[in-house]
Amino acid sequence: MPTDRLRVFTRLRLTRLRGLVGRSAVEDERRRLGRRLAVPRLVRRPLGGLLGPAASDAGQSLGALAVSAIASLVTGFTFALFADTLRDNPGLLLFIPAAIGLRGNVFGPLGSRLSTALQTGTLSWSWRRDSLLGQNVIGAMASSLVAAFVLSLVAEVVVLSVRDQSEPVLGVADFVVVSVIGGTIASVVVLVITLGLAIAAARFDWDLDNVVAPIVSASGDFVTLPAIVAVAGLLGRGSTTWILAGIATALVVASAAWVLRSSLATARRILIEAVPILLVAGSLSLIAGVVLERSLDRFLAFSVLIVLLPGYLSIAGALGGILANRLSTKIHLGLVEAAPLPRAAARADMRITMALALPIFAFLALLGASFGALADRTSPGLPSLLAVALTGGVVATAFVAVVAYYGTIAAVRFGLDPDTHGVPLVSASLDLVGAATLIGALVLWGVA
Repeated sequence: MPTDRLRVFTRLRLTRLRGLVGRSAVEDERRRLGRRLAVPRLVRRPLGGLLGPAASDAGQSLGALAVSAIASLVTGFTFALFADTLRDNPGLLLFIPAAIGLRGNVFGPLGSRLSTALQTGTLSWSWRRDSLLGQNVIGAMASSLVAAFVLSLVAEVVVLSVRDQSEPVLGVADFVVVSVIGGTIASVVVLVITLGLAIAAARFDWDLDNVVAPIVSASGDFVTLPAIVAVAGLLGRGSTTWILAGIATALVVASAAWVLRSSLATARRILIEAVPILLVAGSLSLIAGVVLERSLDRFLAFSVLIVLLPGYLSIAGALGGILANRLSTKIHLGLVEAAPLPRAAARADMRITMALALPIFAFLALLGASFGALADRTSPGLPSLLAVALTGGVVATAFVAVVAYYGTIAAVRFGLDPDTHGVPLVSASLDLVGAATLIGALVLWGVA
């Protein structure tokens, strides 16, 4: 029986059982059907048997990851195009990784929640603000606004802490303007892309969990930097900047107050649960930016590594996001248990994630070498890039797989929605160790 039909059958069967038999019998049937859905028998396929229980799942994930890899490399080259703007606004460079990551950490969970709603049959395509879809959109946008505002304050503190006090840096009003206004522009674009993916998943029978994390991450990378640079023209203008910062602050406060005082329970829960983990992830991104800046000499030895770095971190995060989203959905469906050690269904998804890492990191190395050659960047050569990307990538993926599983389980144990917390937890942890795995691989292979 195809996977999508089996899901429908599972829901119908369990619904009927609840009215006919006791709770224990329902749970026994849920576990039996869950094993059929979560760990179907592998068949002989060139890629499907290796990369997962269904060729379509592997194809969807690899296609989305390939798009993410290409977009991330383009983002790496875009940094070079806007070098003058970054140089003219001291402190902006340290803020950009956190601003880019915020989009993925807001709209990746939105996609995960929509995926769960699609697969449990609870999503209706109503755009009313009190509908499930409407409340998810409101909650995501409100979370984005609040997190962007607070993150701008944290960014000012971090910049003042690490920069020489004699050097000019952006002020708090500058960070508020670029974070809230530039971030809102980027958020609207990424929101449209996320909703488009959800509609396409329903129309073409995709599993949204397989594609939303890589595509949202890639679109966040691709859109946020130009949006910030466009708004950067409003910085350093004295009273004009302060007026814009005041308007942005008022917008944030009004939005948060309206959601918290409204009767929209789902939107209110999203805002309350999302903002703390978004701030943790964003703060760690700021710290990671400082660490990367101080390790810059290693990457300058071969400039193609700077181009490779955004894609490397994006792919590792996207793999963790795919796993976190799949686990969250299966937790809601009762197909994965919140056990101290991963059971069969969870282990199967973790194996698929590790298997996906091999071809996609190899593809990333090939792209990096090709882009580097076209842009005349210094490179250690394709064999070394492959060795570094595969070694560091596999270690980073293993790390985020563990974080995705235990982060999902922890969210359930604390009564939180795992859909909201999975992607930001992966992102936050990857910011701490992601670059370290790449630097470790460079040292291991004697590249830098």
